Amino acid sequence: MPVETSLELKLAIAMTLITLFLFFFFLFSTSSAKLSGTPGINYGQLGNNLPSPTTSVSLIKSLKAKSVKIYDTNPKILKALKNTGLKVSIMVPNQLVSNISTNQTLANQWVKSNVVPFYPQTLIRYLLVGNELISSTGNETWSHIVPAMRRIKHSLTSFGLHKIKVGTSCAMDVLQSSFPPSNGTFRNDIAFRVMKPMLEFLHKTNSFFFLDVYPFFSWASDPVNINLSYSLFESENITVTDPGTGLVYKNLFDQMVDAVYFAMKRLGYKRIRIFIAETGWPNGGDLDQAGANIHNAATYNRNFVKKVTKKPPVGTPARPGSVLPSFIFALFNENLKPGAGTERHFGLLYPNGSSVYEIDLSGKTPESEFAPLPPPVDYKGKAWCVVAEGANVTAVVAALSYACSQGNRTCDPIRPGKPCFEPNSVVGHASYAFSSYWAQMRHVGGTCYFNGLATQTAKNPSYGSCKFPSVTL
Repeated sequence: MPVETSLELKLAIAMTLITLFLFFFFLFSTSSAKLSGTPGINYGQLGNNLPSPTTSVSLIKSLKAKSVKIYDTNPKILKALKNTGLKVSIMVPNQLVSNISTNQTLANQWVKSNVVPFYPQTLIRYLLVGNELISSTGNETWSHIVPAMRRIKHSLTSFGLHKIKVGTSCAMDVLQSSFPPSNGTFRNDIAFRVMKPMLEFLHKTNSFFFLDVYPFFSWASDPVNINLSYSLFESENITVTDPGTGLVYKNLFDQMVDAVYFAMKRLGYKRIRIFIAETGWPNGGDLDQAGANIHNAATYNRNFVKKVTKKPPVGTPARPGSVLPSFIFALFNENLKPGAGTERHFGLLYPNGSSVYEIDLSGKTPESEFAPLPPPVDYKGKAWCVVAEGANVTAVVAALSYACSQGNRTCDPIRPGKPCFEPNSVVGHASYAFSSYWAQMRHVGGTCYFNGLATQTAKNPSYGSCKFPSVTL
């Protein structure tokens, strides 16, 4: 071989290697850059007093969020998000998942109607097929989750929308075992039927396992054995060591996340990334819900921001150094959310746009620049259970009937001629019945809830000779 040819060949090989190196370096750099440590925000809409989408988007930007997740494809919100630079996560409603799973035409139509008109001016980057379907629907729906994900992904590909990752959100109750984290195991009824095919889909599409993580609920269910500071990222000396791995945990969040990593690994998928679809701490709630206050909410969320925005990334003990993309729950306190009072008090903002407490999702504002927080005082004293403002009167009538059918002479004082009969109104009678029921039945698990129709109050609703029963917290 002539010397010139040999030199040309070597030069060509060298140039090829350099080109390949630059290609993979660029590919790695850009793919890593797409994952921001700055938390996004969950923008829920279950309120009758929330600001317009345009105003809400401005508020999201004022919090210095880089991304936003909505629970549908509300066109007004998606239009308000156009050209804002905010990355967006949208959602297929739970009730459509089963039909989409068996109908590619329906999947195509849904994507064409709900995604195509807004893309790419609205930076839709994530598409979740349902919300906590395994927790909130019957098992007849579970087998439809992954087929629906596949059909939605196929639709996106057919429209050339390759940048959108498809997933579905899961709560921690997908686990059979979570402690110690190395024992993390998916539930027997879903491990091979649902989770394994889901993980295979996420692996093949390089998507995320979207996980809702709430240390508050774990702590609230066992406050004696789970330390509050450990749950709030505030523990200095409290640690938990996993005897199976020797990994040391300094907060409950990492412990919960790693349990899911180990559960995925147990099914043969140890490289799938976790995306925190929801996390947060309630700033208020029912009077008997300890730990739900502004101080703890601000402490948890500010510390969470510090954790995920650290550079270089810290990850978790089982995945050190990994970026943990996330959405904090939630943008607003939402007054129509069902469930316990805490459900309506997860917002960073009040519906009027003012801050519940100061927070900077970019993590760049020093803690010393925030205003002092109120002390974390839990309510102690008497409490009553009354009809919630805006409750549906027809539903209240049914709840009144239920309350009066329980306990011992629960509703005698609201019968005609008795001291609490006047004024003769559904709301008045129901408020008495709710308080009476709660006072009698609390010791056996009775609550002041009534499908969201009731609320706790520290203000005594008694009047004249009508004395409402109370509970002591």
